Amino acid sequence: MIETPRLILRVPEERDFDGLCELMTDPVATEHLGGVSEPAVIWRSLAGLIGHWSMRGYGFFSIEDRQTGEWLGRVGPWFPHGWYAPEVGWSVLRRCWGKGIATEAAVASMNFVVDTLGWSRIVHVIASDNRASQALARKLGSVNTTERFKVPGFGMETEVWAQTATDWRRHRQQFSSNHES
Repeated sequence: MIETPRLILRVPEERDFDGLCELMTDPVATEHLGGVSEPAVIWRSLAGLIGHWSMRGYGFFSIEDRQTGEWLGRVGPWFPHGWYAPEVGWSVLRRCWGKGIATEAAVASMNFVVDTLGWSRIVHVIASDNRASQALARKLGSVNTTERFKVPGFGMETEVWAQTATDWRRHRQQFSSNHES
């Protein structure tokens, strides 16, 4: 578990299903995630998120509001079969957009992959027309590598954004108030 000033990042649990359904049935929020899913598919996706932790020893965190306990999204390291490389990704509920939730959670996740998992490179796989995620990656110090990756099972072509762990150690100083406690 990682705590930030406003958030708790924790391993996903079955109780996250309703929040994940809110995210994955929102046509705007899922535009760059392969589109809207039905609850049965979302449940299997949640099982996959939970199982990723067992298989890899890490995975997406559930983002929880520290004050209310409400599920706000998912963030963190992710490396499913056939993926470009281990990445740090994020998806938050649309009603949380513009509030700094994704930034705060991504900073904590990037600290985790560098400081705890020992990653030497941080990658973000981002849809070519996902301007909001590109802006967040840029804010975090990542750059568009001009590499492309076709997401298995979705047929989406994405851009690969990245930075080295050394670069992140320098960039994270601007987010010092968001370091996990």
